[in-house]
This record gives sequence, C-alpha cells and structure tokens, in this order.
Amino acid sequence: MSDQARARVTLLVRLAAEVATKARRTRRRFQDRLVTNIRDALRSAGLDFRVENRWSRILVEASDRVALGRVASVFGVSSVSEVEARIPADLDRIVAVGEELYRERVRARRFAVEARRVGSYPFSSQDIKVQLGAALNRYAAVNLDEPDVTVSVEVREGEAFLFSERVPGAGGLPLGVEGKAVCLLSGGFDSAVAAWLMLKRGISLDYVFCNLGGDAYERSVVSVAKVLADEWSYGDRPRIHVVDYEEPLAALRGAVRDRYWQVILKRLMYRAAERIAHELGADAIVTGESVGQVSSQTLANLRAIDDAVGLPVFRPLLGFDKDEIVRMAERVGTAPLSARVREYCAIVPERPVTHCRPHAARDEESRVDLSVLESAIAGRKVLDLRALEAVDLVQPYLFATEIPEGAAVIDCREPHQYAAWHYPGAERRDPWEVMAHLKRLEKTRAHILYCNYGVQTAHVAELLQREGYEAYSFKGGLRGIMKYAASRGAPVAPVGF
Repeated sequence: MSDQARARVTLLVRLAAEVATKARRTRRRFQDRLVTNIRDALRSAGLDFRVENRWSRILVEASDRVALGRVASVFGVSSVSEVEARIPADLDRIVAVGEELYRERVRARRFAVEARRVGSYPFSSQDIKVQLGAALNRYAAVNLDEPDVTVSVEVREGEAFLFSERVPGAGGLPLGVEGKAVCLLSGGFDSAVAAWLMLKRGISLDYVFCNLGGDAYERSVVSVAKVLADEWSYGDRPRIHVVDYEEPLAALRGAVRDRYWQVILKRLMYRAAERIAHELGADAIVTGESVGQVSSQTLANLRAIDDAVGLPVFRPLLGFDKDEIVRMAERVGTAPLSARVREYCAIVPERPVTHCRPHAARDEESRVDLSVLESAIAGRKVLDLRALEAVDLVQPYLFATEIPEGAAVIDCREPHQYAAWHYPGAERRDPWEVMAHLKRLEKTRAHILYCNYGVQTAHVAELLQREGYEAYSFKGGLRGIMKYAASRGAPVAPVGF
C-alpha cells in the first residue's frame, strides 16, 4: 500500500440540528449547499477527495487527515468522526473487527460502547453494544458514566462505521442559504465577531471598510477580513470594499459641530454600506456595535444613526460585553490581529453627544456635502479576499512616497551617514534599536523609516505594522527621500556628503 493510500481518511459528517429538522424540500436545498461548501473547504486545502451526499449523513474520503479540521469548520456541520473501520453490516464482523481495532486502546482503561442502527437488520443496536462490549470487557472494565474510551458503531444502508471520537463542528446554517449582507468592518474585535455570527446564520458577507488611517490601517483590516474569508467562508468569495474616508472626514469636520462628529461619521459609514449593498443586491447591513460600549453606541445614538439608511441593520453583539466578545474572537481566530489594530474612529471631543435625536442628526448631516461621500464610494478599492496571497498583504502597504504631517521620521543608517545628511527633523536609530524599544514609539503617530536602499527599513516597517504601529519605509531609500526633501525646498547635498 502506498503512503498516499495509507494517509487517506474517511469522515462521517453529521448535519447541524437546524438543518436536519427542516422540511424535506428546504433540507435538501440546505444540504446540497452544505455539500458544496464542504467541497470548497477541501479543495482550498489542496486535497484529493470524494464527497457522498446521503440523506442523513455526508461521507467524505480525503487524501489527508487535515480534512477533519476543514470539514469541522464548515457552517452547518454538527460534528465529524474519523471512521476507523467501514465494513458490511454483519454483527459477527462488527464484533470481530471492533475487538481487533480497540482492544489495545481500551486495555486497563474504562470504556463504553455506543451503537446506532438505521434500517432493518437481523440484529439490534443493543445486540451490538452487548456483544462488542463483552468482547472488549476481557481487556478493560465497562463504565458507561465516565468512560476513558467510547467505541461507537453506526449501522446504515448496509454498512457499519466504527469510530471513537467526535470533533465538534461549527454548527449553524450552511453559508449562503440565507442571502447576502454587507458588514462594516473596522478590524477590531467587535466587527469581526459580528461578521462571524452572521456567517454562522448562513448569510454571505461582503465587507465595507471606511479607511480613516492610511495604508497600514488598511493592511490590518484586510488581514482580519482574510481570516474570516479563508477559515470561515467556504463556498463563498467574499470581497472587501475599501473606501478612502479622508475627504468625507474632512468635509464632516468642517461642517458639523464637534460634539456630533461621531454620530454623523457613523451615519456616513452606514450610507456607504447601504450604497454598496444596493449595488450587490444585499439585504442588510451588519455592524459590531454593542449597547453602551462607547459614546456613539447609546440606545438614543444608535436610533439616530439607523435613521440614515433604509436597509435593516443587524447588530448581533448588542447585548454582549467586551470580555465575551474577546473570547469569541479567540475562537474565530481574529483576536491576535484585532488586538494590534489601532483605534482610528476616536474623533470625539471632550463632551460628545450621547442622546442624539434623529431630527438633530439629520440637521447636522444636512450641512455635509454628500457628493464627497459619493466620490469616495465610486473610487473605492475592491479586493477578492480569498484570492489574496501573503505577499499581497505585505508589499503594497510597506512603502510611503510622502511624509504625513505630524509623522515621526527615523533614519536607520550609520551615524556618520546621518551626520552628513538627514531628513530635517529625523531621529537616528539602528534598525535593531527600533524593534528593541517599541514602547518609545507613539502608536498615535505615523512612523516613516528610511535607509540607504529601503530594503532594511521595509522589514522593520512590516514588523512594526504587525505590532499595530502605522509604519512605512520610504520608497527608494535615501535617494527617494532626498528627492522628496528637495521638492520641499530642503538642502540635500551638503559639502562632504
């Protein structure tokens, strides 16, 4: 037998209760979609596989055991068992194979035998439990309440399946059976968990990201969205719509009284999400808001924000506290990334409005030129999340071609090179020193690094971004930043350089 043949696994997949209890016609539609999603999960793992769609079970044969985890992550799956023997439904054969397979595993331990029989056979499930239990009882003690090993037998359609473990599945409904929505994604814990909960209810999502913080922020949010796409969106091709919010934010600041900024900003974000939803044929907007978590999320403010759009707004986290949300993010797999995402929405003054009425919000928003928002939506960037490669999440976001106002500039060259010339106001640090003393860097500022060729600082910028800093390597290295300095009237060629 070849190594490939030995590595193949057979999986017994059980349907989530909500799928199994549907009316026959609906169940067939849901189960067909579930099979499609399972195939996509296995295909995305590069596996050779075969899926058999039976009415009460789905059988999967795959070329590697990694299939077990993939299938368990598909919404609509209750649990998965790796089949350790698949034999004809004959009682003597079941007992003989079961004893051979499990006697060493149960030896000197407590065990139990479970059996399920579907269909008509000359033996009952109780016969299986009694006879196989008696065979294994020669090696170990039976304990039905607290077994160390549970030997399971399932008989159906002329076959018997023997297994000893059940891996919990994702549950919920198969992705795609409940239509489409758009999710406002900020990259933090809340919106990612809200998205996951809607995916679990069978709703396909596209993501709308209103970028208030530049390329490094975009990279962080796209990385979070990619976890949701790659690990939880089997059977779908979610996209993220990146809307540059620099000009809408400037228009808001110039027109709206500052205590209303946060509420009006959210209204504009909702408007962007609704506009994109209409283009996609989506039926709802999903957000990660939780009552009372921040000033814009009081009950009155949420009502005032909802007033901006006609589509329903789903808030699955409305009653959750932060600790509960973070625990869910850990399960989803987005927590490590979300923990490093900077907060860019905090444009609130000292006394933000906390009980805004819809008519007051409408009055404030009427002062904003919404054509700026329309232009931002029309010029948005759309990324196919599952098509992105690792390099796509790094390369486009590492380099800067200008220095934003208020940014810290760090020269990573040798001391004598820095003494000969450096960008005005730049501070010199060795690359290792930057990483060794991260706490010296302010997370509220952008950091522009440069070296001779831009290669070394690109690596440092990537590491800083992973830690939640807005950091870039100046494109073109020393020559690039000297050219930029010259364009701004700074001296670039001192004597002896």
